[in-house]
Amino acid sequence: MARSASRRRKAAKGPLAAHALVLDAEGISKAADGDHTVLAWIARARELNLPIVVNAVTLAETVRGVRRDAHIHLLTRNAHVDEIDPPFAAQAGQLLGRTKRDDTIDALVAVTAVRLDRPVIVLTSDPVDLAALTSGYDEIGVVTI
Repeated sequence: MARSASRRRKAAKGPLAAHALVLDAEGISKAADGDHTVLAWIARARELNLPIVVNAVTLAETVRGVRRDAHIHLLTRNAHVDEIDPPFAAQAGQLLGRTKRDDTIDALVAVTAVRLDRPVIVLTSDPVDLAALTSGYDEIGVVTI
């Protein structure tokens, strides 16, 4: 079964082609849990001096006041954490309206990527929604983790 050009574009990116690496909550969680694939992406981004970017809401999805949080804090200490202000939130709402989707958290992750210099890689466990939310924005690669 052939993939569409859009899917090929989204899947073909690697860290060498990116200016930043964006993590959704699952990306942060998997990094905290020692997932080798996610840690390899993060290590390569750091080798290339690429910023690792998350938004504040993804932290709310992952930090639980338990021992594992130490790994999350180590990761985000050297990451850029976007704050969610009214224009950021409005942009996420507009993406939801344009795409007829309803996952606010995914829309916030998409806006995190959209606001960066491209190309950008987004590591996500929800590639269908993220690809839909970032469609129309060239050079945002959505990678399933």
